[in-house]
Amino acid sequence: CAGPPPEDPGEPGAAAAAAGSLFRPLSAEDGEQRPAEIESLCMNCFRNGVTRLLLTRIPFFKEIIVSSFACDSCSWSNTEIQSAGRIQEQGVRYTLAITSRQDMNREVVKTDCATARIPELDFEIPAFTQKGVLTTIEGIIDRAVAGLEQDQPIRRVTDEEVASKIDEFIGKLKQLKEVHSPFTFIIDDPSGNSFVENPHAPQKDDALVVTHYRRTPQQAAMLGLEVLQFNTNCPECNAPANTNMKLVQIPHFKEVIIMATNCDSCGHRTNEVKSGGAIEPQGTRITLQITDPSDMTRDILKSETCSVEIPELEFELGMGALGGKFTTLEGLLKDIRDLVERNPFTLGDSSTPGKTEKLQEFIGKLNEIIEGKTKAHFIMDDPAGNSYLQNVYAPEEDPELKVERYERTFEQNEDLGLNDMKTEGYESEGASGR
Repeated sequence: CAGPPPEDPGEPGAAAAAAGSLFRPLSAEDGEQRPAEIESLCMNCFRNGVTRLLLTRIPFFKEIIVSSFACDSCSWSNTEIQSAGRIQEQGVRYTLAITSRQDMNREVVKTDCATARIPELDFEIPAFTQKGVLTTIEGIIDRAVAGLEQDQPIRRVTDEEVASKIDEFIGKLKQLKEVHSPFTFIIDDPSGNSFVENPHAPQKDDALVVTHYRRTPQQAAMLGLEVLQFNTNCPECNAPANTNMKLVQIPHFKEVIIMATNCDSCGHRTNEVKSGGAIEPQGTRITLQITDPSDMTRDILKSETCSVEIPELEFELGMGALGGKFTTLEGLLKDIRDLVERNPFTLGDSSTPGKTEKLQEFIGKLNEIIEGKTKAHFIMDDPAGNSYLQNVYAPEEDPELKVERYERTFEQNEDLGLNDMKTEGYESEGASGR
């Protein structure tokens, strides 16, 4: 249930335009919805089949990714959906009173972390037992029936009594599709990304109750959202505040610790990212050649020991500036721009006219890089080796990205406090000194 890199809240129009160019409404004409086709391995016969990916938008809901695989060799097929958004702030529960055959045709998005229930039959499809699916309520029931029927021939031989009870239950599920009597259909999704269609939208649907709720610690742990919270003081007003801390695994890199503090008294907010591992044996120098606006969406982890350089602008940001950050390349460049703009000695009343003109020119060139109008090199140099820039071709090599490892100098080890650090033999020395 994971999602894309964080968007810049300052430019909702740009984000909406970008999303609109990728995602088409589910009701769009067939000519507008052309799925991407990728040759991929069939896990049934291990020959090549075709995976089709479709980015689509469900009216009055959100964007989803529909993937469908088909193998011509063995006729095996598989379809699933994934949310194209992030995990929502709250979980969601849809409770639908089904009273007519028409209700069975309502569209349903059921993510893999959602639970589906029919209380009248004491029937439940637990979370993570099925892949995400875009279907109808009738399709949910048909899928459950197919799953129960799959091993029935073997059960009839090994345990006829159990097979008979399952046949009886399958009959009850099939009867539900005829809607001879009303029943209740419930989808409970802690991620908040499931959906049941309201055919009367945007008007209210009296048969459908949508409930948003705060996740329990167990549900947060199930989604990988375990967040530790401890008491601290606000760095601005010194009032008691809470700091949230979470360990995050960055793909193809390592674990990092994200910390965020919010003060209810003065409204101060701060966040910081620290490496979850040790200092690496070698330093890391990462060079990205920015050639396309899409480079701005690359994930980036800048540790507090990392310096940043943009040769084309003759710009260098020293170690410790901006602290540790986990964002996108666009986000980091905007933070650099804001850092320059908010400095009273550069663009404020204390600056000189000549310096102000040069800095305005610098900001203009930096904006051109952010907007993808100018090509440039972006260099990160981290003696601790704990910074990261996303390789969008992973696990293959990225032609625009160069990662170099190097031996640290004595001065760099001194800055990191490694020259006076002893990790071997200190127990015996301590014992002999007593």
